[in-house]
Amino acid sequence: MHVLVYSSRRDEKTFLCQAFEGSGHSLQFEEGHLTERSARLASGFDAVCVFVNDRVNAEVIEVLAQTGVRAIALRCAGYNNVDLDAARARGIAVVRVPAYSPHAIAEHAVALIMSLNRNIHKAYNRVRDGNFALDGLLGFDLYDKTVGVIGTGTIGAVFCRIMRGFGCRVLAYDLSPNDDCLELGVEYAALAEVIRAADVLSLHCPLTPATYHLIDAAALARMKAGAMLVNTSRGGLVDTAAVILALKSGQLGGLAIDVYEEEGDLFFEDLSDRVIADDNLMRLTTFPNVIVTGHQAFLTREALTGIAACTCRNLTQLEQDGRCDNQL
Repeated sequence: MHVLVYSSRRDEKTFLCQAFEGSGHSLQFEEGHLTERSARLASGFDAVCVFVNDRVNAEVIEVLAQTGVRAIALRCAGYNNVDLDAARARGIAVVRVPAYSPHAIAEHAVALIMSLNRNIHKAYNRVRDGNFALDGLLGFDLYDKTVGVIGTGTIGAVFCRIMRGFGCRVLAYDLSPNDDCLELGVEYAALAEVIRAADVLSLHCPLTPATYHLIDAAALARMKAGAMLVNTSRGGLVDTAAVILALKSGQLGGLAIDVYEEEGDLFFEDLSDRVIADDNLMRLTTFPNVIVTGHQAFLTREALTGIAACTCRNLTQLEQDGRCDNQL
């Protein structure tokens, strides 16, 4: 297959080229996102390879179909940015990478918790300025705290294992409890109870119509006063405006996010020389008890190797069999 890779970044090109070497597929890279306008660049290609912030709506799919594209390969697990019904209607196969390195994302969630709790971000900047004062750096022991986990799939299960290693009580919610988590001593409870009891609440569920703004004003009001919220899954799980109000009132004690609901035109870009017009994101960055990273949780050598290899296998299987085990 001749494949056009949208939203290609320098850090991943090497991994993709290595994975596709000798596969019979050819790659061409496009740094821009897939949109209604850029979809026409796919003319003459058999497949497009897209990432989390590419727009694969019905209009885009119609253009892709007109250009002859037969497959959309997601190099990620989430697919909330793809209109699957429109793709099926136009006979375009959609494949994804369901798992690559769950450890990468779970470990990043832990890094955010530790950094925010122990004020590493503040201490780092202070020491560089020669300020070794400890005022304002007070944290808490994670040991014996209740960590709430929403979603215990592959990534959530790894996160649970790490938190159990810290000696935390892990209280989880999932429509289908994970047997491996139960063996670890993870307790399952109703969603409202998990939100209410958690000292740290971490999100590891997909974004669907049912989970959109799962953490809204009502959920935030039910949380323990001063609890920490962590999101390394999808930005749309959290109502940002409601979170800002909860931070201002002190109801929410801290926020650590690697994803943001309006990240599409922001993340993965260097905007350091521009005025960023997103008021909610800019407001978040003013809080001393907030850490924002730019959707980098997946960014490890192991994860990029796995993503590239799985993407290549998906396209090869589609070409050879007409279907793929990771087809949506």
